[in-house]
Amino acid sequence: MRMLKDPSSPQARADIAEAEAYASVGNVGIGFDILGHTVAGAGDRAQVRRIPEREVRIASIDGVVTDLPLDAPSNTAGAALLSMQRGLDLPYGFELVLHKGIALGSGMGGSAASCVAAVVAANALLDEPLMREALYDFALDGELVASGSRHGDNLGPMLIGGLVLATDTRLVRIPVPGEWHCALVHPHVVLETRRARAALAGAYALGEFVAQSANLALVLAGCYRGEAALVREGLADVLVEPRRAPLIPGFAQVKQAALDHGAMGASISGAGPSVFGWFEDRASAEAASRDMRAAFAAAGHDSDVLVAPIDGPAARVL
Repeated sequence: MRMLKDPSSPQARADIAEAEAYASVGNVGIGFDILGHTVAGAGDRAQVRRIPEREVRIASIDGVVTDLPLDAPSNTAGAALLSMQRGLDLPYGFELVLHKGIALGSGMGGSAASCVAAVVAANALLDEPLMREALYDFALDGELVASGSRHGDNLGPMLIGGLVLATDTRLVRIPVPGEWHCALVHPHVVLETRRARAALAGAYALGEFVAQSANLALVLAGCYRGEAALVREGLADVLVEPRRAPLIPGFAQVKQAALDHGAMGASISGAGPSVFGWFEDRASAEAASRDMRAAFAAAGHDSDVLVAPIDGPAARVL
């Protein structure tokens, strides 16, 4: 991996740094494991202290989730910091305090946010901090602990912001018109990532892959050209959504509520159970979010709502 120094980082280093990484919409329906964007309004925070011992310690975890491993190799953020410590052959280590603002099993990138917040905070403590893209591999090692695979659809946008195409080795930010907004509705239901991934086992027809590839191409072209009509034609998941939808109570009604308000498309956020819709303006997204929330309520579940620009923020050092 090519390591580049962040030219914006100050020369003087403190012993403690804190960073926040925001929630995300993974997959965006048509980009399974490779496409995602951040959503402002919820996030995880990591406070990292540089310590003389060449180890990673997790001092405490608080917030909306607390029953997470304190053993660093078993914790997503801890595993990411261990990968960073080993990969850079650092002569020191890190102690972590994790503040969880995103529920796990929510489809909002909760495990990824912990990884990213931790490595961004630790990066601020390096003698020569790295560019964000150089932290990607470390965060992928953390995500592996949570989901069993190294996928960057949540990590990529959290690291560099906005809508991001995340391959195994590269992060590409996709331009999106500033007025386009996302409505993200999170029902109070837990759907573990590993269970959601298990639902994808089985045979797929070649025509399904062709259709999904065409839809992804249409969405990317629509974003680059700022043409909502292209996105509207392409934002339809024919591979993953049909297999995961039965795991989400009221999904069809929630999706239809978004479409009824003019969504360019709507689908499952990440592994679910959260549902997102893309809209051409904020007012439409806000109106849709109310009916999407009502649809979840009709299925017996309260929910939380985030409405924010699709071109969302990158993680930041506080």
